Amino acid sequence: MASQRFTMDADWLVFHPNPSRPSFRAPPGAVDAHCHVFGPGDVFPYAPERKYTPCDAPKEKLWELRDFLGFERNVIVQATCHGADNRALVDALQSSDGRARGVATVRPGVEDAELRALHAAGVRGVRFNFVKRLVDTTAPDVLLEIARRIQPLGWHVVIYFEAQDLPELYDFFSELPTTVVVDHMGRPDVSQPVDGPEFERFIGLMREHPNFWSKVSCPERLSRVGPPSYADVVPFARRVVETFPDRVLWGTDWPHPNMKSHMPDDGQLVDLIPKIAPTAELQQKLLVDNPMRLYWSD
Repeated sequence: MASQRFTMDADWLVFHPNPSRPSFRAPPGAVDAHCHVFGPGDVFPYAPERKYTPCDAPKEKLWELRDFLGFERNVIVQATCHGADNRALVDALQSSDGRARGVATVRPGVEDAELRALHAAGVRGVRFNFVKRLVDTTAPDVLLEIARRIQPLGWHVVIYFEAQDLPELYDFFSELPTTVVVDHMGRPDVSQPVDGPEFERFIGLMREHPNFWSKVSCPERLSRVGPPSYADVVPFARRVVETFPDRVLWGTDWPHPNMKSHMPDDGQLVDLIPKIAPTAELQQKLLVDNPMRLYWSD
């Protein structure tokens, strides 16, 4: 098949070309548990139904960043610009020497043989995206059927939603039969109180359902204050880490898709970790023990 050429969106922000080296030293075995690969588009074409066309962000750049930041492993999450075509994800996993695991996107009716092939490549979960500006809505009963299909593999479900949509999604989330990982703390409005009703609803979801985990990632998406401190996000992330220390993950979100205001410095993001996980014990759980238990238990 002839290669295709893709032109990234005019307002797309390319990932930081020279991130700073973080002052914080991650513990041995640390995992960046939320990142992506994009393309390259002439090798792994972007999906026709995509809502955006990004810059290329190939696996080689991700490995360089991992090593530079002092991490040892990655969890690569399928990007919406690739739809349910997981070839770029699988290629990265197969090229990682066992140092990466993946979260795929699958279509309804996916065959068992495809699921087994994804598992062999290193996939350990599927992602359900409920952010309406990024994807078209899929019926909850279809998603629930996918969740049941992946359960025998020991996979989990990753859910991406925005805080204002949690009330209408709460009952569906409660039905999911697998471990469930919430992206970016459910995108809270950090201008509201950390103990206010909106974030309490999310904390209540985590407390009521011990199969729920949360990523305390992406301050650059949530903050009104902005870099380098992202100080308004820190109390929210710290509360989740300290309340649920055995069910939290951290990731860079490289290459930071759909950022509009600024492109974060990944070194500065790493330096936020001791602010949200202030003890060595919490850092070990957040960066090593928890992601290893979830993604490398086999």
